[in-house]
Amino acid sequence: MNNELIIFLTAMAPVGEMRAAIPLGLGIYKLPPWEAYFWAVSGNIVSAALVVYIIAPAAKFLMAHSELLNRFLSCIFERTRKKHNGTYEKWGDLALVIFVAIPLPMTGAWTAAIVAFLFGIPFWRALFLISIGVAIGGLLVLGVSTGVLKLFF
Repeated sequence: MNNELIIFLTAMAPVGEMRAAIPLGLGIYKLPPWEAYFWAVSGNIVSAALVVYIIAPAAKFLMAHSELLNRFLSCIFERTRKKHNGTYEKWGDLALVIFVAIPLPMTGAWTAAIVAFLFGIPFWRALFLISIGVAIGGLLVLGVSTGVLKLFF
């Protein structure tokens, strides 16, 4: 398997995402920074698109076929919307972009796709906002990664 594909697939994984893929590309596979960034961002955006596209039909299917799951998911959805709706109302689309851009655990494209579903953000709008956040977050990870590599190598 070629190095670019490994970076792409690593960025698609729900754990690590770009925060793992960019340092892997730079440190282990010695890719140029722009190439590690490109493949990591691309993989992360593809995974977000898949999650945003699949999550609503999957949730509807599961809720329609299981009363227990219907009650459980309805409770989670209602509680989450009630708890975080004020933040989304206050910040709007910028909230989702910032959420993705900050490279911390549980703030990546996968989680943002779930957040977009919970708040009913349409597919193309959600994908656009998540992509902006991924691009910004990728630049932050790239900056930190190249700085750390220069310190030690």
